[in-house]
This record gives sequence, structure tokens and C-alpha cells, in this order.
Amino acid sequence: MDVDKEPVMEETILVGDDLMMGPPSPIIPPEIASHVLEGVELCDGILRNLFLCLQINDIEPFCQDEISLYRQCAEKRDNELRKRLQQSERTLGSSMPLDEAKARAAQLQSDITTLERRMILASGIEGMEGFRQRWSLHGNLEDTRKRLEALNQGMANRRKEEPQDSGSKKRWYFW
Repeated sequence: MDVDKEPVMEETILVGDDLMMGPPSPIIPPEIASHVLEGVELCDGILRNLFLCLQINDIEPFCQDEISLYRQCAEKRDNELRKRLQQSERTLGSSMPLDEAKARAAQLQSDITTLERRMILASGIEGMEGFRQRWSLHGNLEDTRKRLEALNQGMANRRKEEPQDSGSKKRWYFW
């Protein structure tokens, strides 16, 4: 047995479907998009290079660097967007009029119910198309749940921070 030989490492070739690892990119509501997207690297230049590489080479194995760069950029971008979305919902919950915040929470809950129903329907779709639909719906469902949770946290924080009306409460002690 030859001890001096290094173990052979298997090379992994990335393909377009490898970009579907982890949750899909979050959907940004139009009413908060401007400040959620502000200053975030959108990876559009890297994506353009990936498409150009695929157009020139016609197959994915020749575009490994571009696929890897885009995947890293997209993961970083999506994590930042999710943090900003939740922070934005938390801020809305604590700053917008309470009736509007409750209406927004009800709308998000309605969206969650719709996504859950669509997820059940998508479970009957076979093959890659079914996988893609379930993957997309699952990511959207989880993001919407976290947005609702952040909105509710913002509304709960508001109640803690709002001053209590001391005129309507009687003090039963004299210290």
C-alpha cells in the first residue's frame, strides 16, 4: 500500500438547481420595499455574469465560479432582506395606528391561511415542478409567519411603552 498518496477528493459540479438550496428569496411587499431594499447588494451584476457565461458556454459545468459567486451573494442578500423585513414589520407594529396594525396582522394571517391551502394542493404535484412549487410556497409561508410574528411583537411593545392613563385609576394606598 502506498502511504504517500493523497486521498482523492471528489469534485462537486454545481448546476442551476443548486441555487435552490435553502429558502427562496423573500417577497418584499411594495409598501415597504423602498427602505427594505435600500443599500442591499441585489447581486444583479453577478447574475448577469452567470447568464452571460451560460449563454456563451451553453452548459453549467463551465460556469462553476459564477454559480458559486451568485449563490453566496444571494444567501447573504436574502438573510439581510429577511432581517430588514422583520424589523420593518416590528416598527410598523409599534408606530402605525393600532387599528391599521391589527388590520395588517389580519391580512398577514389571511395570507398565511391561503399559502397553507396552496401548499396542501401543491403536495399532489409530482416531479420537479411539484418540488419547485412546494419549495417556493414553503419559503413564502415561513417568511410571512415571521413577518406576522414581528408585527405582533411591535404591537406588544407598543402596549408596554404607552403611558397608562393615571387619571382613570384610583390609588388605594397612601405612601
